[in-house]
Amino acid sequence: MKEEKVFKDPVHKYIYVQDATIWDLINTREFQRLRRIRQLGTSFLTFHGAEHSRFSHSLGVYEITRKIISQFERNHYDDWPKEERLLCLCAALLHDLGHGPFSHSIEKAFGTRHEDWSCRIVLGDTEVNRVLSAVSPDFPKKVAGVICKSYDKEIVVSLVSSQLDADRMDYLLRDAYFTGVNYGTFDLERILRVIRPYKGHIVVKESGMHAVEDYLMSRYQMYWQVYFHPVTRSAEIGLHKVFARAKHLYEEGYTFGFMVEPILHLIQQNISLSDYLLLDESVMQTMLIFWSQEKDGILRDLCRRFLDRKLYKYSTFEPSDQALIQRMEQVMAEAGFDPMYYMEIDFPSKQSYDVYRPGEPDENFPILLLDHKERLTEISHLSEIVQSISGIQMGKHRVYYPEELLERLSVEKYPELWALLGERD
Repeated sequence: MKEEKVFKDPVHKYIYVQDATIWDLINTREFQRLRRIRQLGTSFLTFHGAEHSRFSHSLGVYEITRKIISQFERNHYDDWPKEERLLCLCAALLHDLGHGPFSHSIEKAFGTRHEDWSCRIVLGDTEVNRVLSAVSPDFPKKVAGVICKSYDKEIVVSLVSSQLDADRMDYLLRDAYFTGVNYGTFDLERILRVIRPYKGHIVVKESGMHAVEDYLMSRYQMYWQVYFHPVTRSAEIGLHKVFARAKHLYEEGYTFGFMVEPILHLIQQNISLSDYLLLDESVMQTMLIFWSQEKDGILRDLCRRFLDRKLYKYSTFEPSDQALIQRMEQVMAEAGFDPMYYMEIDFPSKQSYDVYRPGEPDENFPILLLDHKERLTEISHLSEIVQSISGIQMGKHRVYYPEELLERLSVEKYPELWALLGERD
């Protein structure tokens, strides 16, 4: 570019754009749509500051990737394929292009994957595709390959998607900043200084192990304190119930008072790329507002609960309490609540660091430490901290239900259920 472009950013201070292709991609309609998609889905109902967008996160991932590659080039590392620079930057910028409104809540409700939509946008009849095709005819396919992890160079894919990638590093720092918590902070600059390209891998100098431990502990804390926060889970469950009800009504031949075609096609699961690109959180919020006036009582009530933040309450229970949970379903139905829409059993779990297991279908590139003798060792073999959190399956079994249920339960008649529902976190 004749003149470097700069974005002011609360996390990275400045984001630098030096390539015309990157600037042109940012200005496409498909990328600008990400301004209208929240990064953290329904978390704004738990952490009121979590209003940041997929747009700002995508710029942040690009910037971290740019810094890593600049460090490689400044130090003249022979193992870094310099010709892949633009490919890495484009894939980093576009990796979340396919996210829909409320992100993972929509994916769960309709069985979609944002990675698949990202690749469809990159390869389809889009402004993004035209910008990429101007680099070379096969460039869109290469970018899609990196995003969908089918590109044949691990060193390129792992910068965008691995156990220690630009995506995770940005969202931990950014999400911590906007939720107002300290859990996600770690020494990014130190990690950037100790990352190396080595024989087709992205590795870390052994002396930088403690900085990586700090990053992994931040990730561990953010999952349990932010991403799996029970109130956020309640909001996600509520939103999922809305779409489950809408889908059921459609299948029953119900006539909606208000419907827009992209959402209808999403419910029908035959949505086109052009319709998908019309979906953002403004459209979805409008839909929820109109559905809160629907004649179907359940859909109307579910939408109002989400819009007005009348979220389901939750109580913990032990897996051995299954008979009690079944009893609760029965009592809930007797009290006038359809358990299909007014009750949910939830057990979130996440491994903070997935130890590399070659051959598994969903394997992740491991974090490899490089010692002074140029030997590579997977980090969990050297770090007691990583060993202690590797493979941990945490989480509590929770049952979610409307608070009004308690008003309809007699303590004398249902003492065992009152004991269960009284065990709130």
